[in-house]
Amino acid sequence: MKSIYKNKQIFSWMLNDWANSAFATTVMAGFFPIFFKSYWSSADLVNVSTAKLAFANSFAGILIAVTAPFLGAIADRSGAKRKFLLFFTLLGGLSCICMSFIAAGRWQSAVFFYVLASIGFFSSTIFYDSMLTDVTDSEKDFDNVSSGGYALGYLGGGILFAVNVWWTLQPSLFCFSGKAAAVKGSFMSAGIWWIIFSLPLFITSRKNSKMNAAIHSSAGNDIKSAFQQIRQTLHEIRHLKVIFTFLVAYWLYIDGVDTIIRMAIDYGLSIGFSQVDLITALLMIQFLAFPFTYITGMLATKTGTRQMIYFSIAIYIIICIWAAFLSHKWEFFAIAFLISMVQGATQALSRSYFASLIPAEKSAEYFGFYNMLGKFAVILGPILMGITNLFAGYLIHDAAMSARIGMLSVVLLFISGAFMLSRVDEKAGRLEKKFL
Repeated sequence: MKSIYKNKQIFSWMLNDWANSAFATTVMAGFFPIFFKSYWSSADLVNVSTAKLAFANSFAGILIAVTAPFLGAIADRSGAKRKFLLFFTLLGGLSCICMSFIAAGRWQSAVFFYVLASIGFFSSTIFYDSMLTDVTDSEKDFDNVSSGGYALGYLGGGILFAVNVWWTLQPSLFCFSGKAAAVKGSFMSAGIWWIIFSLPLFITSRKNSKMNAAIHSSAGNDIKSAFQQIRQTLHEIRHLKVIFTFLVAYWLYIDGVDTIIRMAIDYGLSIGFSQVDLITALLMIQFLAFPFTYITGMLATKTGTRQMIYFSIAIYIIICIWAAFLSHKWEFFAIAFLISMVQGATQALSRSYFASLIPAEKSAEYFGFYNMLGKFAVILGPILMGITNLFAGYLIHDAAMSARIGMLSVVLLFISGAFMLSRVDEKAGRLEKKFL
């Protein structure tokens, strides 16, 4: 295992997670939603600014989901994964930097660059994820390498976010004129961090023929071929039982994971926890996920990847049930500890497990479909929680209890995902891959 982390190409690939997590933590999950309401859209009613942000997220999500398989197919046909990754990395990083120059009240500009940054982030992950099969040929190393990337991502994103929170709370200490300037500085730091720490991957991958294949066909031929390739792959996936079954399983349980990630703060506020408690819990998850993701990756090589995914799903079921009945602050932080154990593991091991099922020469395209499902996740979960919450509230007239019952409903996604995962035949999958 030590040789894996000494390999410059593998480490530079993992470092890209460290780089792009700056956007996920500081911008997307941290400051942008709050700053958008209080600074760029402060003249609007709260529900109006919320709607604007929701529409921006939806537009970016739909655009990314629709184009993901298409972009992957073009990259596979042209051998240009590295170039696509570079383009979307620069698009995302520079858009973050541009956010730091937007004046108060200019919500249109803020939405524009936020959508561009989101497209850069999520589109770049298609090519980054697909490079897992390029940086190592050994399937037995997929778990360690994938987990190493997510672990570094949690650590890097956590470090930058902690610094950004610090200088936002004490702007004068860092020579900012006020909190607004400090938040803008956070957006700039995220963009610079993202670009700088992505550079090692582009430098090392230049020598790798698999990631930097020469492009012999014209752009027009690549686009035409991409459409044909997508039709062929859709036909393949429908008839490749193993890959199709895993994608359904992944969509179900990752929907549960993303629902918990996105609804945790709202749920915590609904049952009476303070914003300080919630931010503390988020930072706790960010830093503890670093070692736990490494550990679960190592364990997966001994116990099996699917077994560790089962373990993660089981922990999430416990989390949902416990969260529905918690009443003390220490329980909230105990649940945050459990989340830190399995959040990165579920994401990393799903990526490596899928990489082991697909043909390496079509990895970008297949990961395009994989990431498309990731974007279409958080559809069933929030709807399930919302309907359950409303129905329970109608019956018992208790908002806090309704929220607790809504949290219990997410268990159904994890149980369904685990069941579909149990239907994945790994031996048949290896045979399928040979004939692709």
